[in-house]
Amino acid sequence: MSGKRILGIILLVAGILALAYGGFSFTKSTHEAKLGPLQLEYKEQQHVNVPSWAGVAAIVVGGGLLLMGGKR
Repeated sequence: MSGKRILGIILLVAGILALAYGGFSFTKSTHEAKLGPLQLEYKEQQHVNVPSWAGVAAIVVGGGLLLMGGKR
């Protein structure tokens, strides 16, 4: 498989997931304090929204790379 076809598949899957879920969440550890035997930690959950147009664009570009990637 060529690099263009692999990139096309990755973009196609990422675009479909972006349209299906609309974003993703992750947890970030922001503050940590150690006071003797006590340990305090603050974790913050953040959500990143992926616009619909970005998902559609990824699908179109991924499909184009799949169709054009095999031609030489």
